[in-house]
Order: sequence, then C-alpha cells, then structure tokens
Amino acid sequence: MNLARVLVFSLKVGRLIWIICWWLVSMISMNWFLSGGIMDLRTSFLSGKMPLNWWEMVLGKISLIHHGYNQFIGSKRVSKTWWKKLLYTWVVGTGIVSMWVFFYMSSQAAEKRKEMLVSMCDERARMLQDQFNVSLNHVQAISILISTFHHGKIPSAIDQRTFARYAERTAFERPLTSGVAYAVRVLHSEREQFEKHQGWTIKRMDILEQKPVHKDDYEPEALEPSPVQEEYAPVIFAQDTVSHVISLDLLSGKEDRDNVLRARASGKGVLTAPFRLIKTNRLGVILTFAVYKMDLPSNATPNERIQATAGYIGGIFHIQSLVEKLLQQLATKQTIDVTVLDTTNQSYPISMYDSSSNTSDNDLSYVSMLNFGDPLRKHEMHCRFKEKAPWPLLEMATSTGILVIALLLGHIFHATMIRIAKVEDDCRKMMELKKRAEAADVAKSQFLATVSHEIRTPMNGVLGMLQMLMDTDLDVTQQDYVRTAQESGKALVSLINEVLDQAKIESGKLELEAVQFDLRATLDDVLSLFSGKSQEKGVELGVYVSDRVPKILIGDPGRFRQIITNLMGNSIKFTDRGHVFVTVYLIEEVMDSIDVETESSPQNTLSGFLVPKRRLSWSKFRSFSQEVPICPSVSSISDPINLIVSVEDTGEGIPLEAQSRIFTPFVQVGPSISRTHGGTGIGLSISKYLVGLMNGEIGFVSIPQVGSTFTFTAVFNNGHSNLGEFGGPQINTQSILSTSEFHGMTALLVDPRPVRAKLSRYHVQRLGICVEVVPDLTYGSWSVLNCGMVKIDMILMEEELWDDSSSSLPIFLNHLRDNDPGAAPKLFLLTNSVSSSRTSNGTTTAIPSKPAVITKPLRASMIATSLRRVMGFRNRTDLRNGETSRLALRNLLQGRKILVVDDNDVNLKVAAGALKKYGADVVCENSGSKAISLLKPPHQFDACFMDIQMPVIDGFEATKRIREAERSFSGEYGRGNGSQDGKAVNCHVPILAMTADVIQATHEECIQCGMDGYVSKPFEAEQLYREVSRFFASQTN
Repeated sequence: MNLARVLVFSLKVGRLIWIICWWLVSMISMNWFLSGGIMDLRTSFLSGKMPLNWWEMVLGKISLIHHGYNQFIGSKRVSKTWWKKLLYTWVVGTGIVSMWVFFYMSSQAAEKRKEMLVSMCDERARMLQDQFNVSLNHVQAISILISTFHHGKIPSAIDQRTFARYAERTAFERPLTSGVAYAVRVLHSEREQFEKHQGWTIKRMDILEQKPVHKDDYEPEALEPSPVQEEYAPVIFAQDTVSHVISLDLLSGKEDRDNVLRARASGKGVLTAPFRLIKTNRLGVILTFAVYKMDLPSNATPNERIQATAGYIGGIFHIQSLVEKLLQQLATKQTIDVTVLDTTNQSYPISMYDSSSNTSDNDLSYVSMLNFGDPLRKHEMHCRFKEKAPWPLLEMATSTGILVIALLLGHIFHATMIRIAKVEDDCRKMMELKKRAEAADVAKSQFLATVSHEIRTPMNGVLGMLQMLMDTDLDVTQQDYVRTAQESGKALVSLINEVLDQAKIESGKLELEAVQFDLRATLDDVLSLFSGKSQEKGVELGVYVSDRVPKILIGDPGRFRQIITNLMGNSIKFTDRGHVFVTVYLIEEVMDSIDVETESSPQNTLSGFLVPKRRLSWSKFRSFSQEVPICPSVSSISDPINLIVSVEDTGEGIPLEAQSRIFTPFVQVGPSISRTHGGTGIGLSISKYLVGLMNGEIGFVSIPQVGSTFTFTAVFNNGHSNLGEFGGPQINTQSILSTSEFHGMTALLVDPRPVRAKLSRYHVQRLGICVEVVPDLTYGSWSVLNCGMVKIDMILMEEELWDDSSSSLPIFLNHLRDNDPGAAPKLFLLTNSVSSSRTSNGTTTAIPSKPAVITKPLRASMIATSLRRVMGFRNRTDLRNGETSRLALRNLLQGRKILVVDDNDVNLKVAAGALKKYGADVVCENSGSKAISLLKPPHQFDACFMDIQMPVIDGFEATKRIREAERSFSGEYGRGNGSQDGKAVNCHVPILAMTADVIQATHEECIQCGMDGYVSKPFEAEQLYREVSRFFASQTN
C-alpha cells in the first residue's frame, strides 16, 4: 500500500512539473511576441519580405497550444489514458535502464575480481620468490664463511658446535630454510683417516630414500656404512634442527648426488626435485652450493671447478610449513587458495604446496611463474579464490534503487511539505512558549525584587536600631550581644546579596558601571575589612600593587571590590597559618618578566611557607597563549589597562577531585565545608561572571595541604586624564597620603625576606618616604648607609628580628649617632598580632625598651597615623579601619537640613537617628507627594534621601517632578523673576535613592530619573555618611 501511495504521489509531482514547463514555454513565447521581439527578428532577418500572415499563423499555433494545455491537461480523460501510457513508458524505461546497469556493473565486478586475483597471486609469488632469494644469498654466504675459516685456516676455526650456534643465531636471515648442513669432499684414499679423525663411519642414505623411516624410529647408528666409491660427501657440520644428517654420505643418495654434481660443476645454487626428507618424511627441497678451496675465475671450466671443490653447503626447505608461514604474513591470506608446483616435468608436475578446498572457485584461476635461481627447475604458483563469486547484491540493489529513488523523490517532497507545515506549527508554539518564559522570567525577577524588598526593609530596621543601641550606655556583655546580633544580620544580608546577584546573572541583568576610582584605596578598604580576622588567626595579610598600575582607573569599583572580597574571604577562611597575599600587576609586566612569579621556594614567599607556582594559575589564559594587543604605556589618555590580580594563600588547598566544580554555583568542596566554615558556594561563580564582564579570565592552582592561588585578569580604562568625563572619582581621602610632613625622610627597613620587604617598602613609600632595605643589622649592611651618609629618621624592623638583634642593634645605633649626632631614629616593630611580645630584650640603654608597634596588615593610612603619633606630628583627620572620623563628619553635617522620605517608619527612624547623631537637621516624610511639596524651589534643604518603592508616587516619579520644578524655577530665576532675600538659590538639591529593591533600582535607572546617588538597604551609617560627605565636601571646597 505504501509503495502504491508513493507511486501515485510521484505521478502527481510529475504532472505538476509538466504543467509548469508548458506554462513557462507558453508565457515566454506570448510575452516575446507581444513585446515586438518576433517582429523585430522578422524585420532584421527577412527585411519585411515574409508575409505577415505567417507570423499570425505561428501566434495562432502557440495560442492553440496554450488553450489546449488549459483544457486538456487537467481533464479526467488524460488522467485515465495519457498518464497510464506515461506510467507504462516510465516503468519500461526504468526497467531497461536498471537491467543495463545490472549487466554493466556485473561485468565490471567480474573484471575487478579477476584483477584482484592477479594482483594477489603476483604479490604472493613475488614475496615467496624474494624470500627464497634472501635465503639463497645467505646460504651462499655460509659457503664463503666455511671456505674462509674452515678450509682457509689450519687448524680449522670452525667445528660442529660453532657451526650449529652460528647457523641458529642467523636463522632469522634465512626465513624459508628449515636448516643448513655442510658436507666435505672425501676421496676414497682419505676415507679411513677421515673416519678415524671424525670418530664415526660414513653412512649411506640411499636406503633411507627407498625405505623412509618414521622420525621416532630413526637411529643414525643403525645405518649401514657407505659403499666403496671414488669419493664421498659426508655431512660434518649441521644446524641443530637437522643434526641427524651428520655422517650421511650425500653422494650415496640419488637426489642429493645429482644435486651435488650439478652444483660443483656449475658453481651456482641448484635445487633438488621435491622429495621426502629424512626422518621427518615431509616434502621438501635442498638448495646446494659448492665450496671451493680457492677463488675461481668466472669462466672456469667444469673440470677446474670439480678439482677445486672442497665440500658442499646445503639449505633444507620444508615447503609445506614454510609457504604456509609466508602466506600468513599477508592480511588477505584467507581469500584465495594457493598451489605451488614443480613443473620441471610438464607431464608429471609435482605439487609442493596445495591449500585448495572443495569450495574453491574453479571458474577463475591465475598462474604466476616462480624463479628460484635454478634454470633447470621450473616452478609455478596457481591461485584461485577460496569462495565462489558472491551474489551480485550491489548490482541488484543499484539497478532496483534507480527505480526506487525516482519514486522516493516524490515521497520525500511530500514528506518535506508535511515537515514544513509541522515546523511552522512548532515555531508558533515555540514563540508562545518563549513569551511564557519571558513572562515567567519577569515574574521571577519581580518576585525576587519583592522578596528582597520585604526582607531587606525589616533588616534595615534591625541593623539600624542595633547600631543606635550600640551608641547608648551598655556594659561589656550587652555590647557583645549587640555586636553578635549585628554580625548575624550582616551575614544574612550578605547571603541575600549573593543570591540576588546569582539571580541577576541567570537573567542577564547584571551590568557594570564606569566611574573613576582609586585602586589602591579600594584594596586598603578590603584589607581593613579582613584585618581583624587575620590578626585573630595570626595569618599575615598583605596587598602589593605595581608602580606601573595607574593611580586612577575607570571601571566598576564595587564589583571589583566584590571579586577581591570573595577571593580574600575564602583565603582567610581556609588559612590557619602562613599568609594571604594579593598582588596587582599589568599583564605586560608578567609577560615580560619572571620576577613577579612566586617561586616554590619558602625563602621567597611572604611568610616563609611553601606555595604553589603562581604561573600555573594563569597558564591557560588566552592573554598569554595568543598575541593580543596589550597597551605598552599608561600615560596615554583613556587607553585600556590590562590588570592581572593574584590572591595567594597557604591554606588547606582544594582537593583534586573537587577542583573541576569549584566555579559551579551552590557547590562546595565537600559536605563538611558548610558545617565547618559556612558559606553558600556561589561567591566564586559570581566572581567568575564578574571577571567575564570585565573582559577578563579567572583561573587557579591548588595543592592540598600547601595552598591555593587564584588569578584573574580585568580590563579598565586609564582615568588619569579623565577626571571630568565620568564624574567625580570615588576616591577616599585616605588615598591622598603623600603629605609634606614625611617628604625627605628616610626609613631603614630590616627584613630578611625579599617578598615581605618589598611589600613593606611599597606601603611606606606611598607616604613619600625614601626606604632603604637591609636583611639584618650586621656590619655588612652598613655599607648601604655609608655610601651617601644617609640620615636615618626611623627604623622599621620585623618583630622576629627583635630577639636576634639584641647585640647588633646598640652598635648600629651608635654608628648612626657617630654619623649624625642629632636625634636618634625612631624604632618601629612590624607585627602580625596586637598581642605579640613587645618587651625589651636586654638592659642596654641604647635599645628603646618599648619600641612603637605597627600592626599588620600594613596600610598607608595606618602607617601614617603611627608615624604621626610617635614622631610628634600633629594628628590629622584620617580614615581608620574604613570608618569616617567623627569630628570630620560633624563638621560636614552640622546645621545641614536633610529630608528623608520613606513609607516605613522604622527606616525613617534609622536614617534620622544616624544623621541627627552628627548634628544634621533631619525632616522625615512618608510619601512622595509630600517630598515634591517640600522640595519645590525655593527651599532650605541641603539633601534628600528618597525611597524608591512608595505607594501612589514612587521615588522615581517624585524625583522627575522635583527636577522639572527645579528646571522651571531656574528658567524664571534666570530671567530675574525669582529671588530669595537677595541670595542665590541652589535649585539642584542632591537626591539619593534609598531602597531595598536591588534588582530593579539600578544605578542607571536612578541617574536617568535625575537622582545623584544610590544607597541600598539595609544600609549602615557609614553608607549615609559617605554619600552625604561627597556632596557637602565639594560645596565646602
């Protein structure tokens, strides 16, 4: 039934094609004539001599054809008669073509089969002949060996044992021989002496030829002595495989005698006819060479050769096994049968090898001639296929396939049309599913935004109230309880932020901002964040930034800080001894120098502990494996800055089985990690995504129980000359540390570890202090100071050297006093823990009993504070541990009128309490409409904190209306229609977004509606201070 349907459909397709062809022909002809083509052609070729009615007749015929096509093709009569004839013609034609294809392919297959047989037979014959020639040459070589070392030396250098061992070891050079033997020529007059010398009697072998003996019954001692004759040819040397022929007289055997006589007369190798070998009774032949006592000329006569003959070397060939062994080397050995014949006597050919079977294809055979070097012996190889020719399935399939394919084309066309319709239907369904998925994604984002807002809003109240509670009079226990509650709340907020970041990543809505920031100040803030934890665990924490990295960069400092915080947080979490070291370089520095690579030697690390090779963490980066354009200079304007940042630790490392899934979201190293160290397992996955947004790569190397190194690259813009293009830089005042009070000073840094000394020198030099580094205070280090009579203002010494320097430090201080009788330098100890020992180690008055202590991790702001305090400088306002100075904030906020708008009373209390604490005049409102009314110019507010999600009028809409009112008022005031007590009115009031919706309330949306900043809930007081001080500080300046 299916075949019938295919046939019917094929006929329909053929009919359609036929109709289209006729339609094209008729339409082309009609258009051509109507456009004047035929008339022009008639005019050009016939010059108007042909009558016009001829062209009218042609046009009439074409019209009739077109009309007949329209009337005749679609009629039922045609479908019943004409299409049946066409089908019959098609079937007969395709049948004839199929038969022709079948016979043609069958003849080609037979010819190819014959060529294959010829090729295979010639290949076997050539291989057998080549291998036989190789064996022949080596047998001849043995004859030369015997002539040289047996007959040419007195006494002989060859005996039976030597010959057997040599023949056995060189058997691989004669692949077709079963063994070799040497028979010496003995005259009758020499027989008695020869037998006495050999210790055995010359045996006859003709009886063995006449009466073959089974190999188990063969006894050489029982053989009869050779009869008396003129000369003998007893075998004296033989390979172990044919050692049974020793003492046999070759001249007493028929085949061997003829062979020996022909060989010594001709001087060439001769073959025997196939005969049964002694003892084995297997069919074989013997190749014989004569061994001469002297070198004979090539034209020596037979008599001369006979006289010079010393013996005969023979190679024994077991034809059956050797030919079988040879043919087994061919991969196609089983496809044909091979028969090797000795055809010296054409009437009675002797079969030497036959592998044919009853199933062989006797209709096709081929004969290859064999030449084994003996012109008197003729050999042939007969080949035929083992199996008869297979059925011509390919030919049958091809011939029938021609017809089937023609019918299947119609079926394929029909199926294609059905498939197209189905695909279109599926496409419509997919579009509907896509719309549903997009709606679900929007719903998911809205759900996350709502959940975020609902969770973060009360958390804002909790953390804010706890902070306000901390400012009240609490005893130690109460402060500990409040501090614990604060830490727990912050941990919950951090978890919420990570989950929401992951949701942003999945929805593709996580974007980066481009603002100016101070990289070194950002890293100092991160150091301050982890300083307490590192001091508590006794882990050395440090950050080093290359001098070639620009001070101001353009990028997203918040996301960069998030990456560093995630990596450093993991390192601190899993490191109980040693160090955590962050380095920042330009990529070209790493590519051009190997100095930045931490070697695997403990002496060249920050803490003296072994670390993995840092280079392995970036070995697979594309930036290092390909030729990518890297900016060679940092002085050009807005040029890309390619940074490579490494976070190295000496922690417990990552197990090898867990390293492949380290960047998988919500997956941790092991089930016990979350219970021991906590965490969600999404920090690294978020960091990887952020690195990708920064056009960078991230990788790591980790060795269990040694440590880990995470390295990532990021691309920023050089912000040195673009302070106005991207807005004011987000630079904390602690980044401007190279004050004039430290310029011109010189510090002596005593540290035996190069990496740690390099880190300390980097932070001290940021204050404008010249630093000289020495490994210790021995006499050898004084040469650094004697070169230019350097005045030392301060000495910075690692605490571990304090005990070791009790004897050398007084001498060194006295040396300094001799060079400069002025004030003695101040001594500072660099320590990892506040509780470290700082007692004096001796009673010598030259050593300060209580040197000043600088606690690590080192930061330029902290070093500056310590130096000011000890060296008597006026203590300036500074940022300590990331907290703004109370005095500076009070000066900024004192008397400032600030409007806080939020529909949540708790948030209003938190924001108002935080601002009132430092002298600000705070007005609270709970709706956007009231904010619009209060901020309608002219007004007396200096800033406004605006919640985004509020009923009726949200923060965005309220800000837009406020900005419109400000623009309208500015226009009127510019025309002189507005004033306020003769003072200029500040129309643009800073409005800061304040919301818990961290997905929808992005920084870009805030800027678009006219806001000046963005603060996410729950916020701490420091967030409010930082944003407000940014505006008020600029107004004060």
